[in-house]
Amino acid sequence: MLRRQIFSILLAIALIFFGTQTPALALGGPQPPLNEPAPNFTLPTNTGDGEISLSDYQGQWVVLYFYPQDFTPGCTLEARRFQQDLPKYEAKNAQILGVSVDNVDSHREFCDAEGLKFPLLADTTGKVSKTYGSYLTGMSLRHTYLIDPDGILREKFLGVRPAIHSKEVLAYLDEVNSDH
Repeated sequence: MLRRQIFSILLAIALIFFGTQTPALALGGPQPPLNEPAPNFTLPTNTGDGEISLSDYQGQWVVLYFYPQDFTPGCTLEARRFQQDLPKYEAKNAQILGVSVDNVDSHREFCDAEGLKFPLLADTTGKVSKTYGSYLTGMSLRHTYLIDPDGILREKFLGVRPAIHSKEVLAYLDEVNSDH
């Protein structure tokens, strides 16, 4: 009898923790669905005219990557890898956009210090990070979303490892471009 009660309790706990989450939910909130239009946004940036919208990149792939904070070790490594591979992205008609809750001045300093030639967007309120399910306790989470030239969300990378992430994204772009 005791064994059955313990099993019932463990089963109830498992259902509470694992049975109530939908597949679209990840740490950071509900995820936007794949194969549907990516949520549009406009955010301030350290480059160009001072604002960037997702719709500015119609006709291009967009690598929209969220990261916790400028100048931290993991974020610096991830940004350096994207910068190192930037010519490969450009050859695939892909634009890299980095997003964090840091402000435009922090992004400017980070780009200058690291030689980054792609835009970083300032999501200081966390609104866009929340829309993409990439926000937790005052910072953006390390998630990446791949948006096709028609503005459709095609892939999500939620378990990002900064050292190899750029290569993973490039491999995915190679795979989908070889299918066409």
